[in-house]
Amino acid sequence: MSAAVPPAVDPAVAEEMAREAAAWCALHGLVVGDRADPRSATVPGVGLVHAPFALLPAHLPESFWRQACELAPIFNELVDRVSLDGKFLQDSLSKTRQVDDFTSRLLEIHRKMMEINKEENIRLGLHRSDYMLDSETSSLLQIELNTISASFSRLGPLVSELHRTLINQHGHLLSLEPKRVPGNAASSKFAEALARAWAEFNVDSAIVLMIVQLEERNMYDQYWITKHLKESHGVTTIRKTLSQVEAEGQVLPDGSLLVDGKKVAVVYYRAGYTPNDYPSEAEWSARLLIEQSSAVKCPSISYHLVGTKKIQQELAKPNVLERFLENKEDIAKLRKCFAGLWSLDDEGIIKTAIEKPELFVLKPQREGGGNNIYGLDLRETLTRLQKEGGDALAAYILMQRIFPKASHSYLVRGGICHEGLAISELGIYGAYLRNKDKVVINDQSGYLMRTKVSSSDEGGVAAGFAVLDSLYLTDK
Repeated sequence: MSAAVPPAVDPAVAEEMAREAAAWCALHGLVVGDRADPRSATVPGVGLVHAPFALLPAHLPESFWRQACELAPIFNELVDRVSLDGKFLQDSLSKTRQVDDFTSRLLEIHRKMMEINKEENIRLGLHRSDYMLDSETSSLLQIELNTISASFSRLGPLVSELHRTLINQHGHLLSLEPKRVPGNAASSKFAEALARAWAEFNVDSAIVLMIVQLEERNMYDQYWITKHLKESHGVTTIRKTLSQVEAEGQVLPDGSLLVDGKKVAVVYYRAGYTPNDYPSEAEWSARLLIEQSSAVKCPSISYHLVGTKKIQQELAKPNVLERFLENKEDIAKLRKCFAGLWSLDDEGIIKTAIEKPELFVLKPQREGGGNNIYGLDLRETLTRLQKEGGDALAAYILMQRIFPKASHSYLVRGGICHEGLAISELGIYGAYLRNKDKVVINDQSGYLMRTKVSSSDEGGVAAGFAVLDSLYLTDK
């Protein structure tokens, strides 16, 4: 992110701050499961370590921050509009489905819902749109839009609190002001949106069902939302894997979803975004069962599909946004943040990417970190796919590589403070809730900063490539 340069810190001071910060993390629940302890991903309270974090916030000119915040409600509305056009989703992903089994299975569920004309009266989206500041063009460009399982809505805001605390204690050495770290209420905003969806469902005894992975080192980020829902809104949450839903769930003739005998008002997915979450037919049966029910889905199958890389690329084509949005100013704001995106049926762009692979990223239809292809690997993959012929290229999209300016940072992982050049990525959360024609919520709902060493290509914190960060707003 850093267009402005953060202050240099004396290494001895940085070490002392890192120790203070790690203790603060333990005291305030800024924790994840420890990879070294196999039970840490399944048993709460066992094998906790501080979440990896940047010692000081990443600098960003306030104008780009305002731009990103303004985009959130527009993207929320766009997701909802696109999700209503089932034919557009099916047609756009038709080639992808032939070479990507995961997308094909999602599309099959979507097609079944279209056939029975399934209506989702109450529609809930908890999204996150991720951006980087491109140093070549000095513009804020979108990397991707996440419509399922947008994580770190609590751990992210805790880092904002940590940074304000450190600046309050050491500000005289750092020449930083705590008020320039913007407030971040992402988890309470997400909990509020889930609670409002529960209220719209209007069954007092109903619960929120959180779909989780069998092993989840980031469970505490999820438990924070459960806590907010209970303490602030009186709503009970249960946690189940998709296989547990298949074993314990049923849909009654009136459409009600029962899991473990409890009526479900809202299904909130913190899993289901990767093929690894569907190891057998049981998980796919559960996904279909939920989709067939009258429970509010966050996200529905159509919202999930809108978040695929291929749909992102289709929406960037000329005149496509105009199909879904009327407001010309909103369309212009979205276009301004679109990076170059191409499908691989364009032979000219493939040729350019093979000649200059450093200018591109090859992206498969996958969520979560660790899947993108860069540099010489990109050249080799494109050359191989071209030789294979057929539809193999349809499993990927090509994206302009964004070059953020690297800045000097201290990254703390496992209690050790690492110094080096780093780049940052800004995620803006959005919450959208609609009941029939009434838009109940359409808001920007906080932010997530992630920072990684500039030599690392991938950006997922849970995947181990990045650390959590916050934001320091500058005038320029």
